[in-house]
Amino acid sequence: MTLGNLRKAAILQQDRPQMLETSREVEALKTRLTLPNGKYKSFYYGWNRPIKLQGQHEARLSKSNNPKTKDNCCFYHIIGAAQKDGHDMPLLSYQKLLYRMLQERKQIWIKKSRGLGVTTFFLYWIAYCYLTKWKAGDRVCVVVGPRIDLAEDFIARFKRLFARNFPGIYAELSKQGLTYAILNLVKVEAFPSHHVDAMRGLDKVKFILADEADYFPPFQQKEVRSVIEGYIGKPNSDPTVVLVSTPNAPNGLFQQIELEPNSLYYKFFLDYHYGLEGPHPIYSEEQIEKAKLSPDFPREFEGQYLGLIGNVISPTAIDCCLELGEEMDKTTPIDDWSIQTQYVMGIDAGYGSSNTAIMVSRFVNGKVQLIYAKEFTRPNFSDIIDTVWDLKDRCPDGGLQNIIIDASNSELYTALCTEFKQNPSPKYLADKQAWCKKVNTPLESHLFVIPVPFSIRGREMLSHLKWIVEEQDEDNKAMFALDNRFNQVVTALRTAQATEGLLSKEDTAFDDTLDSLRLNLSFYRRSV
Repeated sequence: MTLGNLRKAAILQQDRPQMLETSREVEALKTRLTLPNGKYKSFYYGWNRPIKLQGQHEARLSKSNNPKTKDNCCFYHIIGAAQKDGHDMPLLSYQKLLYRMLQERKQIWIKKSRGLGVTTFFLYWIAYCYLTKWKAGDRVCVVVGPRIDLAEDFIARFKRLFARNFPGIYAELSKQGLTYAILNLVKVEAFPSHHVDAMRGLDKVKFILADEADYFPPFQQKEVRSVIEGYIGKPNSDPTVVLVSTPNAPNGLFQQIELEPNSLYYKFFLDYHYGLEGPHPIYSEEQIEKAKLSPDFPREFEGQYLGLIGNVISPTAIDCCLELGEEMDKTTPIDDWSIQTQYVMGIDAGYGSSNTAIMVSRFVNGKVQLIYAKEFTRPNFSDIIDTVWDLKDRCPDGGLQNIIIDASNSELYTALCTEFKQNPSPKYLADKQAWCKKVNTPLESHLFVIPVPFSIRGREMLSHLKWIVEEQDEDNKAMFALDNRFNQVVTALRTAQATEGLLSKEDTAFDDTLDSLRLNLSFYRRSV
């Protein structure tokens, strides 16, 4: 017997006594759920009533004092309804739609508003299937964020479903492990996303839930999807798979699936409006109006992929830059490249899975105005060179002052030097750098193509970007004009996250765009 088999046998042996003890309590609950014809009571009785009568049903339940009939209509009320502010909540229309889709679909993707009650709904649905659908030995797997306490919290929430009306079952479940629960000989287990490999090779997996999946670290999202979808069609398993999350950053797991043209997932988008429905809504109008004041509102409640608000740039400063961009576009529109002034280009050329981003800005009327911003996904090297030439030709004659690039990309530096008649040799560059340092003059005044090392100047350029974006003139107007058409730039600035002055690329959306912007804005210096 292999070590893995020994481990599984030990776990089963450890679980068996608790399975048997719990089953006696569960049988009493199953009896209460069973109708005279041998079928089970519905998941939620209110859905069988006309909408206008559902509230009356809830009201009668709350007033009933007869223990033989109170809360005996359906599973949701037998086990104990979810509560908000100490009051029992009905299940809403969108939850009925979810329930119906679970009967019809095998793979479901749900992008939701924060606090809508989707996870709570699935806790109840899993418990109902435990008692009415799944068989002994079946499994439920839940993937949560990359911390063990998140797995423990999910299982604790599942166990607490029984605490109010079935304390005996809750007591038995509380004796089990912190990351699993066994009920009616069916096991639910929660896995942190960084240990999803432990999910491989399981048998009789009937349901998989990935909760807040868009917030798994990027390098774990691909592995989680691979493990989960590996069970689709597997003999003895072929589970229903549900991915649910409030959206996070662009280009993450959820947006990738949303944009798949022939995705295997049936897609739900539940914004905050669903939480305002019914006689007992999840949100109040007052709560939503207050939430709209937060810069996180579009992501948390409207389903926009914006990422987490970073710690580098003030959201208020970004708004001021957008306001200036709108104002300047009336007199110096970004599509007009004939304006005689200084133009500068910044290029962050990607390696491997990284993208290439190009920015062009100009100095006009005492402001820095961004006029071009684009991120390219794995472009051909020759296409980048052609794009650089095209952008240079769009500038007025002699208008493009410099092309500033990441110094680590020696291939691009050599190619651009060759294109624009600049000596590409390392010695020539080193001599120029030494001379400019000696006479205290900027290198940009003596070379056209400027390589900048992020390893040396990364902190400085991030600080410099922060200064330009947040700086204001004597009229309290921004110094950096940002057009709202450059939504990737806006998102990159809003999500920019740094640790000890260094940009955290994993936590920053469109980090290649932000690096290109850092290179571009390094051209503009503070006046002494």
